[in-house]
Amino acid sequence: MLLITLFFISNQAKSQITLHEDAEVSLLTASPWNGAVYALFGHTAIYIHDDSTGVDAVFNYGYFDPTQPNFIYNFIRGKTDYILGVDFYDQFIAEYSYKGQKVTKQILNLSAAEKQQLYNALYINSLPENRGYRYNYFYDNCATRPRDMIEKYSKSQIIYPETSKEQTYRDLVHECLIDYPWFEFGIDLLIGSDADRIINVREKMFIPSYLMDSFEGALFQSNDSASNNLVGNTEILLEHNAERNNPGKKTFFTPLVAALFLLLLTIFVSINQIYKLNKTRIPRIFDTILFGIAGAAGTIIFVLMYFSEHPATNPNWNFAWLNIFALFAAILFWVKPAKNIVYFYHFINFVVLTLFLLSWWFLPQHLPYETILFSLCLWGRSGVNALLLNKKRRVNSRFTSSRYMKAGWGQ
Repeated sequence: MLLITLFFISNQAKSQITLHEDAEVSLLTASPWNGAVYALFGHTAIYIHDDSTGVDAVFNYGYFDPTQPNFIYNFIRGKTDYILGVDFYDQFIAEYSYKGQKVTKQILNLSAAEKQQLYNALYINSLPENRGYRYNYFYDNCATRPRDMIEKYSKSQIIYPETSKEQTYRDLVHECLIDYPWFEFGIDLLIGSDADRIINVREKMFIPSYLMDSFEGALFQSNDSASNNLVGNTEILLEHNAERNNPGKKTFFTPLVAALFLLLLTIFVSINQIYKLNKTRIPRIFDTILFGIAGAAGTIIFVLMYFSEHPATNPNWNFAWLNIFALFAAILFWVKPAKNIVYFYHFINFVVLTLFLLSWWFLPQHLPYETILFSLCLWGRSGVNALLLNKKRRVNSRFTSSRYMKAGWGQ
């Protein structure tokens, strides 16, 4: 942020400069970086270079402040604000070189007037009073903003080549997280069925690499007969450094392994509970942890569905097995007067999960296969508890009826 401030101080007089006709406007695309979750999708920036005026600026829409108050809470609610920062070119390259990322530069075939208008607009947008914007990971991010600015200040319409295969938002996210199964699984739980619709070439540009590929084959079309390439020249500024930037060793403990282990543990606890007829606290402790975690995850999904500005979070069919009610149930497991409420919860949860599992293949949302195994854990525990609680209720009912009969006979 200090360097950004210095840039503004040193370039304050350049707000009204006129670029030379040979000035270069380029799209910079950085490959994914394995050092942070948000960087696994790559990055995009606009670079404007003019030797005659001394302009050498990288306009970067990817700045955010994770130390701002209530950052995590605001991020979950979709109220994260990003800003347009301005970097020196050498600083930008040094950072990505240090991280081992590949950087590609695409010089755009813009006219002198288009370059000037784009530069003026970016400069005004980068001023402290204008630089903030409400981030949206699918529709308004560090890749879509540069595209929109270039489209807005291009006099000719830009025609993008059609993509070769049908894909969804979720498909593209999976491509970026292929080496991180837990991140992929977690995001699959949080985004709903809207992320599974087929998207067009322009919608795919929320991923920087897809934006770069689309620009590479794009054309300026001023009329039906004349067209020019959007990109005049492509240059690789930095090659990928596998030593500095690699995903590391793949973990054996994937979501699938965790789900299988939990299912086996659930079966063991259930058999133990049936054999000992609830004479041990182990099943109750296990249920408290299991349903407590499911309820906490369900609470996050609930907030994303009904109190968040994030796209594609509602409807979310994961709420059928990860719901907020499990969190309350986990507390009631230890409240003796609430045993009837606990029974009805387990019975209803068992029925809902039965329907969910039977209709899993037909739901209008991609759900990870691990959800079947995790759901079976909750389904099995609710089924066993409902069965044993109902059996206990019938025994108590017979005992009560017998006592009343004996009282009526004077015994």
